[in-house]
Amino acid sequence: MAPDREIIYGLRPVIEALKGGRRRVHEVTCVVENEEVRSVAAARSVPVRRVSREKVEKLAPGAAHQGVAASVGSYTYCSLEEILSAPEPLIAVLDGITDPRNLGAILRVADGAGASGVVIPKDRAVGVTAVAVKASAGASEHVRVARVTNLRRALDRMKEAGIWAYAAEGGGESTYCETDLRGPVALVLGSEGKGVRRLVREGCDGTISIPMRGAVASLNVSVAAAILLYEAVRQREWLRT
Repeated sequence: MAPDREIIYGLRPVIEALKGGRRRVHEVTCVVENEEVRSVAAARSVPVRRVSREKVEKLAPGAAHQGVAASVGSYTYCSLEEILSAPEPLIAVLDGITDPRNLGAILRVADGAGASGVVIPKDRAVGVTAVAVKASAGASEHVRVARVTNLRRALDRMKEAGIWAYAAEGGGESTYCETDLRGPVALVLGSEGKGVRRLVREGCDGTISIPMRGAVASLNVSVAAAILLYEAVRQREWLRT
């Protein structure tokens, strides 16, 4: 396969790639004809080819492909400035997320919450892979994702733009309910094992926590992202009423 092409799989990821228009879709392969796939592909003049299940298995070995795969161009990341250009930005900043399923789940949450974008580092973190696309149910094809060289410098740029940054960690200075998330905000989440790195945390304006009442000390990072992003949405909607 050409270096500028990759395979994505699953019904929703393929449909959303066709709808989103973020990257070129070269061809769709289906085991069983799907009317929505056919219609959306026709609107973008993308060929749809009926193939055997074995053929799709070869394209996406061992994956939950639902009998649908597509050859697409490489994922197109946006710039940090594109995310900052949104009115009253709401940004998820991910420090050291290495599981593509966690990344995909966070992208799905970010899209659902109407977040301005997601910022990830280039090194020691996963990018938007086919697994992440599948886990996002195709939300990756709509939400803005910026991949930056230095996360601390990116936070400094956000603060220059008037954005308040809060690192999520156990024992934070305040709980997420007590923190004013109504204005331009960046929510920084780290990996489940290591959390937010010290230098990144020091680039934030404060730390916030999600109270844990049970025996387990932390939540999955995608669940934490959902709680924090939707709390910001709740506060913003309350302010408008």
